[in-house]
Amino acid sequence: MLGMIKNSLLNTVEAWPYQVLSKGEKEQLSYEERACEGGRFAVVEVVGKPFDEASKEGVLKLLKYVGGTNNKGVGMGMTAPVSMTAFPAEDGSLQQKVKVSLRIPSQFQANPPCPNDESIKIEERQGMTIYSTQFGGYAKETDYVIHAAKLKSALGSEAAYRKDFYFCNGYDPPMKPYGRRNEVWFVKE
Repeated sequence: MLGMIKNSLLNTVEAWPYQVLSKGEKEQLSYEERACEGGRFAVVEVVGKPFDEASKEGVLKLLKYVGGTNNKGVGMGMTAPVSMTAFPAEDGSLQQKVKVSLRIPSQFQANPPCPNDESIKIEERQGMTIYSTQFGGYAKETDYVIHAAKLKSALGSEAAYRKDFYFCNGYDPPMKPYGRRNEVWFVKE
């Protein structure tokens, strides 16, 4: 636990590498098209709980893992964003299934420590192109759903992207009260 707290307070946060391909604005919503690098991610899936509860549970497990609860007992440092894969229901609400993931820091990408928690899996992911919109505050399920709807509306029918899931991303630790950054990402097809 101490490693987890030290990690979030003292260490610099490594950003998931990406390149902005284009920017757009429509219906008072700014968005970007980005190419995000692939790599290894620590992932935990939480099923049968509401999005906010499942997200907290998954994030806590991943923070413990990068904070030193792994087979090497090493604090790896934080990366941003913490990414929650959300699965929308037909009515736009989110299903009770969330995959919480964190990109493994660069220095551990080649050989990530094994998690002590068996519910955490290490996944290799390919790079992807995404549509992203950003908003502030302490984001909850309703905020992500609202911003996903706005991004969908702004992109219209011209943009081809996955409709079966999207990413809800948080960049800041809970103790940061101002200037918070959250994003919704749609994966381009």
